[in-house]
Amino acid sequence: MELVNETFTIIIPVYNEEDNLFRVELELSDYIKHCPLKADVLFVNDGSSDDSQNLIENICSKNSDFSFIEFKENRGLSAAIKAGFDHVNCDLVGYIDSDLQTSPKDFNLLLNEIDDFELVTGVRSNRKDSFVKNMSSTIANGIRRAFTHDGMDDTGCPLKVIKTEYAKKIPMFEGLHRFLPAMILLQNGRIKQIPIQHFPRIAGEAKYHLWNRLFGPLVDCFAYLWMKKKYINYNIKNLSENKIT
Repeated sequence: MELVNETFTIIIPVYNEEDNLFRVELELSDYIKHCPLKADVLFVNDGSSDDSQNLIENICSKNSDFSFIEFKENRGLSAAIKAGFDHVNCDLVGYIDSDLQTSPKDFNLLLNEIDDFELVTGVRSNRKDSFVKNMSSTIANGIRRAFTHDGMDDTGCPLKVIKTEYAKKIPMFEGLHRFLPAMILLQNGRIKQIPIQHFPRIAGEAKYHLWNRLFGPLVDCFAYLWMKKKYINYNIKNLSENKIT
């Protein structure tokens, strides 16, 4: 790993996670101290109706490495991730869920590989979810692989590191957070998956059920195929020295 002087921002989407935010503050504060890069955290509050925003503001007031974006209304996980991509100013961007079923410490496993790839994603080994959730995710991932040919076993894993210049080019639509590796491939980027730890949800409630975990992604696959057909990808060879207006 040769990540000298690079910066790393971790996006944390939040929707009604007031019971988890104290743990988020503790674990991410500790991780920042041990991260091999200069790291910070960006909360994206997706229109929470509980006390999440007050807690986020309190966390940010005490920690200079924490900041936030607050939506006017709930717009969904893809919108929250997209807003994070749009507002970061760093070399590398990470993503982790606020339920902390994955560990921020495992970001280092992904960072170890990011020099040679544009996206490195976790694969949740020995998942601590219900049988229905595990089975529906397995089926959904199989469907997505058939459509995208991205070779990824767990595209929904909420632990990823992406080179920011690639993340900012992803044209997000609702549900596209499940297709991040495939969208990097459309940019001729390189992707890799790494086994990571997975933990039971300790507090709060899961935001996904059978419909939006299985049938919704099937519909999204057709949207992805349309986007793949229409996707514009280019690389600039040279620019004039005169200012472009």
